[in-house]
Amino acid sequence: MTGQRFDDDLLDDPERLTAADTSGLLRAAASAGAQVRSTATTAAEAGLDRLAGERPRALVLITRPGAAAAAAPLLVALLGSSCPVPVVAARSVPVWVGALDVVLAHTTDPGDRELAEGVDRAVRRGAHVLVTAPADGPVAAAASGRSVLLAPHVDIPPGLVLPRALAAGLLLLDTLGLLGTDPEALAGELDREAERNHPGHESFVNPAKSLALRIAEHTPLLWGTDPVATAVAGHAAGSLAAHAGVVANVAGIGEAMALSVLRRQAAAGDAEPDVFHDPYLDAGVTGWPAPVRALLLGVVPGPGAAMAAEELPGADVVSADEELEVDAADSAAPACAAAVLALRFDMAALYLGLARGVLGGPGWAGATTAQ
Repeated sequence: MTGQRFDDDLLDDPERLTAADTSGLLRAAASAGAQVRSTATTAAEAGLDRLAGERPRALVLITRPGAAAAAAPLLVALLGSSCPVPVVAARSVPVWVGALDVVLAHTTDPGDRELAEGVDRAVRRGAHVLVTAPADGPVAAAASGRSVLLAPHVDIPPGLVLPRALAAGLLLLDTLGLLGTDPEALAGELDREAERNHPGHESFVNPAKSLALRIAEHTPLLWGTDPVATAVAGHAAGSLAAHAGVVANVAGIGEAMALSVLRRQAAAGDAEPDVFHDPYLDAGVTGWPAPVRALLLGVVPGPGAAMAAEELPGADVVSADEELEVDAADSAAPACAAAVLALRFDMAALYLGLARGVLGGPGWAGATTAQ
């Protein structure tokens, strides 16, 4: 992080936080549970259950810019290698999509003509299509009447709609019998995480504020100890970039161990700081790189966690194990844990951006809402 002074006192001053957050971004992020409930209600009204029992030749996840690009890797990771259906992630609807396939797409851009053309082509060829998009515009027109269109009823800034995109995907997977999910349980976990991260809670009891403080003045290494956590790390990096101007490295723990220099720096941590280093002067004038901080994200227990503990014993571990009320043995537990971690990073990124003074001011472009 360079060029902006981090005002850590702001985080524990609710009045100043509220005043700084002129666009209501923290409140919007806290609506994650409401996004899930709204999406589930809309899916039921739109007749998503008509896809029940379908066994597609391929499940195609369209990764348009925005939340879809984060939701798709998460869904793939949650399905795992034992998924009985081939899963294809693509930026645009493939030309080979036909009547035996199911297509999932999400966008906050009602005028996305490339997606509109792809949806129209998929529908004309008989594919089953589920689209979450605003109710007006070319995308909605392409999907209207011939596919399942989930139009949002909650206005949220485009950078904070992962819960909506993820909920749509999980509902589809549940309908197809590929992955069980409980939208109310997911919404409840997100509500509780939002409450834990409330602006009025001090940093030492607020997971998002605590995370923001750990990331501040560092280059975060977001390393997942399992595939689901690595997918969450990808979303977290995007959120940190969008809301706080922070660049992060993302990797699975196996890939991270091959990054020899970063690995050594992560293992060393802050054990030998330079006493002459001024984080603001050096970053702003000399380009002195911020020290790295390894954050090990974990969702699903496995060998990656043991490897991380052995190789990086001093690294920070970020997980939701202790906070979740859903039973760890429940098939929906990994999705709940992933969504909670994603929300925690979203709110940490917002706190970080507000404390750096780079977010939420008049005219900030991210204040635009999806209708």
